[in-house]
Amino acid sequence: MHDIDRQICMAAWDGPGAGPGAVAPPVFQTSLFTKPSFAELARQQAAEHEHYVYSRGTNPTVAFLEERLALLEHGESAKCFASGMGAIGATLVALLSAGDHVLFLNNVYGPTLQLAQQLRRFGVEHTIVTEPGADLEEHLRDNTALVYLESPGTQLMKLLDLPAITAVTRQRGIRTVIDNTWSTPLFQKPLDAGVDLVIHSLTKYVGGHSDVNGGAVVGSAEDIRRIFYDGYLLFGATMSAMEASLVLRGLRTLPVRLEQHERNAVQVIDYLCDHPAVTAVHHPYANHSGDDPLFRDQLTGVTGLLSLELRDGTDERVERFIDALKLFRIGISWGGYESLVSSGQRPGKDPAPMPRGLIRLSIGLEGANAQIADLDQAFATLAD
Repeated sequence: MHDIDRQICMAAWDGPGAGPGAVAPPVFQTSLFTKPSFAELARQQAAEHEHYVYSRGTNPTVAFLEERLALLEHGESAKCFASGMGAIGATLVALLSAGDHVLFLNNVYGPTLQLAQQLRRFGVEHTIVTEPGADLEEHLRDNTALVYLESPGTQLMKLLDLPAITAVTRQRGIRTVIDNTWSTPLFQKPLDAGVDLVIHSLTKYVGGHSDVNGGAVVGSAEDIRRIFYDGYLLFGATMSAMEASLVLRGLRTLPVRLEQHERNAVQVIDYLCDHPAVTAVHHPYANHSGDDPLFRDQLTGVTGLLSLELRDGTDERVERFIDALKLFRIGISWGGYESLVSSGQRPGKDPAPMPRGLIRLSIGLEGANAQIADLDQAFATLAD
């Protein structure tokens, strides 16, 4: 993690209303911004992405967060949304037209694929390839307009070779979009690898406190402007000033929280890899050596979302294990301060069947000793 990223996360507010040395941004809890004349209103409304006219479009508190995220991702511009799916939906609708084809690479977030299925009604086709080593050229079509990927991927956390993928897509004039939520902007910089647009669910690690929903897309100023007018404004998935202030609070502590998530996760993974009741652990730290180029060159750290395969993982044993956990709470999200557990099986949401007995863990901040002790007592119940 670079010191410059820490400074970006913790930058003091220097916008309007800064006051005498304010470090936290004010919450501009207003729905609109009046102007001194009708001509000025008309001028600013014509370029609403650059001016504060109506908070459904732009707001100073939200804009400060967008500036931080763009800097962290090495992008020119960013736009924040009320949720990660708001960012994903607006991006796909803004970039795609009837007759286009989308290639989804790796295990992609289930609701993203559900949205892609809905887009079939509007003439947008898609293909899903879940194997990282697949020949990209073989799956591209003449009408492929977008390659959408995750790395690490959902559930199984497999890595993709981002520079190799973007070398092909750029040569053919195909846009690339990556969901970078798992790594956060601190542990992976996809734009530096040639990816065009980066999407985040800010609900997860960036927000970090399980008390706010948000999403973001980062890329070139031209792409973000297009998404602003053709997706964001028309979808209405607006991030409010209050939500932005909560995400900014999370961003200020993101570096120190990620360091603790990583420390805890590494110790928990070491424990799980040696446990006789576990047949596999899915996480970059568990599945790649330190000198593996995909691990070494693309990631500067690892976060705490992982999955494990339970030996003899019947539905009954998976449920018994999950219900036996006490520190790990049962819930479907991840990336907050708390440790969470859920089943890795999501019928109807995954294009490829998941391994039998798959359980997903989000390693929180409670400490590895406490987390391992809880896992240990839950494994013990399976031996009864």
